[in-house]
Amino acid sequence: MASRRQHKGSWSLTSWAAAAADTASWCLALSLVALLLVCSLGPGGSGGGQRGGGVVVVRGAALSARPCEEIYVVAEGETLHSISDKCGDPYILEQNPHVHDPDDVFPGLVIKITPSKPR
Repeated sequence: MASRRQHKGSWSLTSWAAAAADTASWCLALSLVALLLVCSLGPGGSGGGQRGGGVVVVRGAALSARPCEEIYVVAEGETLHSISDKCGDPYILEQNPHVHDPDDVFPGLVIKITPSKPR
């Protein structure tokens, strides 16, 4: 009977250790993702419209001159059809399972595209 209690206590300790390790690994993974995201902004990431590695606000006529990158942020007035024509990617909807309705595209939506037209 005593060995049974000891086994039960060690099982509890094992499950607690597994839960703690799982929590720690999730925290580490989220920290790494955050670090990669911050590092991808490059130097001067809060550049407020500057061209040298900062944030560039694109409006009006400059919208059509924007390059087609693999990660694309939908701007105001754009549709999946217009992005597909501009970037030469007819499979935008298939590559973005988070877009359930092609008519429900809004400014700021992040999509993945495979540009085929030269930049």
